[in-house]
Formats: sequence, structure tokens, C-alpha cells
Amino acid sequence: MKSKGLGDTISKVTKAIGIKKVVDLLFDDCGCDVRKEKLNKLFPYNVECLSEDDFNYLKPLCDNNIYRLTFEQRQKTLEIYNKTFNKRQEQTSCKSCWVSIIRELKQIYNEHKQI
Repeated sequence: MKSKGLGDTISKVTKAIGIKKVVDLLFDDCGCDVRKEKLNKLFPYNVECLSEDDFNYLKPLCDNNIYRLTFEQRQKTLEIYNKTFNKRQEQTSCKSCWVSIIRELKQIYNEHKQI
């Protein structure tokens, strides 16, 4: 199974070197599963693939290098960004923040475009 984040990797390592087996013998519940999920959320490896609808929505923004967005465009773009990168970025009027958000989405968009 492919690791979703740092928590999965640590879990695999502790199993491989035998630490997990010892911990299981000593404790009923050491909190490993909770810790693993928290680490996966804090340090995810994978981003979600763009859906076809998301890809089509981003097409004019990414292909035309549009950085000035209407309120509705910002809402939709932020929704796609949060879903794709598993983040909880809130609405902002900061121009440099939007440039960064769109730049990250553009990278994923271009990777998806090549498939």
C-alpha cells in the first residue's frame, strides 16, 4: 500500500524493524493510529488528482495566466486548491497569496494536461 503521508511511513518502518510488535506486546493501545493519522494530515505526500470539472474550470486561468479573480472565481479556485492539496486555506484578499495558490494549481494543471 502506498503511503499517504509521514504517518504511514513511520508505521511501515516501526513494523519492519520490530518496534511495533514490541509496543503491541506492552500496551493495549499506544495511540499509534491516532498519531499516524495526524502526521498524515500534517505531512501528506500525495495531492488529489484534478477532476475533469476542476481541470476544465482551471483551464482559462492557467492557460491565460489570470491572477485577478472575481469573488466567485476566488471561492471556486480556493475550493479546488483545498481539495487538491488537502489544505484549509481561507478566503484572502492578499495578492501574493493568490499568486502562490494559482502557481501551485497551475503546476498540477500542467501535469494533468500532459497525461
